Amino acid sequence: MARRRKGRLVNGILLIDKHTGESSNAIVQQIKRLYGAAKAGHTGALDPLATGMLPVCLGEATKFSQFLLDADKTYEVEAQLGVRTDTSDADGEVVATSPVSVTQEQLEEALVQFRGKIQQVPSMFSALKHNGHPLYYYARQGINIPREPRDIEVYKNELLAFSHDSVSLRIRCSKGTYIRTIIDDLGQVLGCGAHVRELRRTQVAQFPLQMESVEHYQQLVSGQQAPALYDTLDAELLPMDTPVLDLPSNTLDSSSTKLFQHGQQVPLGSECSQQIEIGQAVRVYGPNALFLGVATIDDNHKLQPKRLVVYAQPTEAG
Repeated sequence: MARRRKGRLVNGILLIDKHTGESSNAIVQQIKRLYGAAKAGHTGALDPLATGMLPVCLGEATKFSQFLLDADKTYEVEAQLGVRTDTSDADGEVVATSPVSVTQEQLEEALVQFRGKIQQVPSMFSALKHNGHPLYYYARQGINIPREPRDIEVYKNELLAFSHDSVSLRIRCSKGTYIRTIIDDLGQVLGCGAHVRELRRTQVAQFPLQMESVEHYQQLVSGQQAPALYDTLDAELLPMDTPVLDLPSNTLDSSSTKLFQHGQQVPLGSECSQQIEIGQAVRVYGPNALFLGVATIDDNHKLQPKRLVVYAQPTEAG
């Protein structure tokens, strides 16, 4: 007999405003308990020091979290010049100090090196895995692991403020970019060292900028009991297809919808949002704008299911 799943089958996404010192995983667990959800996950952890946007996916929305992990991100960072730390942020141990005699012109010239397509060597205090352990596991033991440079892209690196040893930047970048490493490398270019004092993620992909703290949702249902509590909370969720709205869309008829929901290839539907090419990822809908999941286009111009939404009860198309 199959084991009964614990928790509600609730699907959707919340944009949580993380506070300094909070653990990303702890936030996920708080939201999971609050919603009574059977399944939850985040889409890219923030360091304890960092604040800002942490998308939390519930239920079937977790199947599309990879699209958010791969998405561009925007950060606002405050860096302190003249002090270098082992973690490249304010939580680390100071390893070097230097006098600061940097002009704004020198700073602007240095920032040019951190725009566009560049290579970056990940920090030893990152969550990248080596032999099954994150790099910070080795760093805390004083073990240095050789790391290969990685290709990243910085779309925007905008100077917001500069005052002697304090620099504020807005950075929009590709996945896999470590802001701490950019700041540490910037300090090396300037010849005085630097580290992150404050870091805030302001946007993930094209999500709306509006985000709320865990406390907001707790207060929203303070004193309420189920099921009214869940009705209130569920109304706050973003739709499951939000992470893939930048993909072209295709709508199927009733018969193709049933086949697609069973994992079968189907011909392209008659309603396409734009020209679709072979190998391209597509978000797929059934009648009544029912989100079915994501597919790719095969060599025969058919939809090959890749991520399917499984609804709590079978949905009859048409």
